[in-house]
Amino acid sequence: MDRDMMEILACPMDKHAPLELFECAAEKGGGVDAGAIYCPKCSRFYPIMEGIPVMLPDDLRDRDSDIGFLKDHRGSLPEKITSGAEPWHL
Repeated sequence: MDRDMMEILACPMDKHAPLELFECAAEKGGGVDAGAIYCPKCSRFYPIMEGIPVMLPDDLRDRDSDIGFLKDHRGSLPEKITSGAEPWHL
């Protein structure tokens, strides 16, 4: 994901912008390969997997995938995402 995308992204749940970016792994071209986008208004996180931001509303999210992502990246993400982010807690 190109970091410049952060300028146009808004939370799909509450339409808040700007959002916060937390990078776990970089792409060869300088983009973000793995990380999380965080909405400070509603405390939801949206994973970035294989360079693709997965910004779906709650009813379309895959709970198991999100939990797996959080477990895989727990050491690289801030506590507000790994322990306090909606919609699921570890």
